[in-house]
Amino acid sequence: MAGECVFCKIARGEMKSDVVYETADVMAIRDIAPQAPHHYLIIPKMHIPTSQDVSDPTLWANLMDAITSVASMMGLSELGYRVVINCGSQACQSIFHLHLHLLSGRKFGWPPG
Repeated sequence: MAGECVFCKIARGEMKSDVVYETADVMAIRDIAPQAPHHYLIIPKMHIPTSQDVSDPTLWANLMDAITSVASMMGLSELGYRVVINCGSQACQSIFHLHLHLLSGRKFGWPPG
């Protein structure tokens, strides 16, 4: 249900999270089950279920700005990083609130998945 998901609660300050970056529209938090030495989730504060549901292209710009800002703040720009967006259950999206994974700190394989 919109507004009741874990990311909505974090965005409203109702649930604690390790916030590393925040603007009026977007926030970045440390993942509680990291898949790499550096694993952050970039989430819009507005509830949007999946990447297919984004209607305002400005949101993508805000999310990418957050990615590059967090990467710079955490010293990941030199190391390199991967950005992952899972869209839908077939792609293993487990929380239906749009979020981007920023991963770094280890060598990743290709192809992913």
